[in-house]
Amino acid sequence: MNLTEWLQGFAGASPLEWTATIAGFLCVYLLIKRSIWSFFFGLIQVSIYAWIFYEVKLYSDMILHVLYIGFQFYGWFIWRRAQDEHNQVVVIRGSNQQYALWAGVVVISTSIVGTIMAKNTDASFPYPDAFTTCASLVAQWLLSHKRLFNWLLWIVVDVVAITIYWQKQLYPTSALYLCFLVMAMIGQVQWYRSWRDASKAVH
Repeated sequence: MNLTEWLQGFAGASPLEWTATIAGFLCVYLLIKRSIWSFFFGLIQVSIYAWIFYEVKLYSDMILHVLYIGFQFYGWFIWRRAQDEHNQVVVIRGSNQQYALWAGVVVISTSIVGTIMAKNTDASFPYPDAFTTCASLVAQWLLSHKRLFNWLLWIVVDVVAITIYWQKQLYPTSALYLCFLVMAMIGQVQWYRSWRDASKAVH
């Protein structure tokens, strides 16, 4: 694809996709800042993307974003009760055993969902799409529960998602997930610093 076709792809994107893209950027930015307002913009983003992914036959992603709608309320409820004096959520490290368990969940669920989609639907990229769905749900659970290393899983998800969305010509969405990738890296650094400083203060 040359530069002209790339720019035409952006120019031809629907207003709905652009709205979801902007809302998603604001959501992740506020997550990095550990602000509860992230869930407001997240709700806008995931509601729109549920429809977009249905239209382009990324059914695992569609199901994911329907589930994300519930996660926005769930995350808001948990974060509302776990804020410090600066109205920022308090980060929890989590144990290595927990992370290993959830990694196993990702592998097994990806295999199951990918097989179902490959055999029973006309889904595009059934296994990569299943991975982004299953891994994202686990990452969202870790994020909702303020676990420090949720960002590492988001980084892997973003790399796979960028590849899928680019091939489906969802160019603003691909650009959004490239931003997500960079922001996830920043988020990991900032959350680690927050957890480290809080740990030092306790001791």
